[in-house]
Amino acid sequence: MGILNVTPDSFSDAGLFFDESAAVKRAFQIVEEGADIIDIGGESTRPGSEPLPLEEELRRTIPVIETLAKEISVPISIDTYKAAVAKRALDAGASLVNDISGLRFDPEMPAVVSEYKVPVVIMHIKGSPKNMQKNPVYEALIPEVLDYLREGIATAERAGVSQDRIVIDPGIGFGKTFEQNLEIIHNLNIFTLLEKPVLIGPSRKAFIGKILGDAAPGERIEGTAAALAIAIMNGANIVRVHDVKEMRKVAKVADAVKRMRI
Repeated sequence: MGILNVTPDSFSDAGLFFDESAAVKRAFQIVEEGADIIDIGGESTRPGSEPLPLEEELRRTIPVIETLAKEISVPISIDTYKAAVAKRALDAGASLVNDISGLRFDPEMPAVVSEYKVPVVIMHIKGSPKNMQKNPVYEALIPEVLDYLREGIATAERAGVSQDRIVIDPGIGFGKTFEQNLEIIHNLNIFTLLEKPVLIGPSRKAFIGKILGDAAPGERIEGTAAALAIAIMNGANIVRVHDVKEMRKVAKVADAVKRMRI
């Protein structure tokens, strides 16, 4: 899954693709680099970020999706927790919803996903992007994240979402400390107990920068590669990344080792 942030304040690319033409150009590049899915988001969900007004999120994302849906065959994912944005994006040609709230922030989201019969990524988050990194505390990290994801799965299924259209994401960096991010990747195989495809998104995140001596986002590529390889070995089925060309190679090798084939 290749990341395309149509925002002026992304932590990883500092708004490089905020302009519509730049975003479309980057999307074509992501496809050429080998992405299986393009994940388009218009609202930054970095720690401390403020919620974005609905109309602005629509303005940023829908024209890009409309253009790309006519030009590329790779599935387009809309990265949003707002049902109205998801609906408009699906009408424009998106075919997957990636909800960082795990269907918690907008009660209308499960119905939209069910109506359009599309896959949905149910992610774990503790709090909201604005406050999620302000001392997140768990009594038992892995069991609590599992319970949250189970509830999200149940919510989707009650709304009529098919069981085979649900993906789970433990939410690296979303209400997790440095140590908790490492604990999730180390124990990722436990999440396969939910019997859903597992998505993981450690790409360029702060915990990698900390391990590498406060490395800037653009200097976290090798660290991301290591995290992804370990995650794949521990059960990840989908990896969400900024550096598609490099991480596709990492995924291919890790997958071959995991499956014991070349």
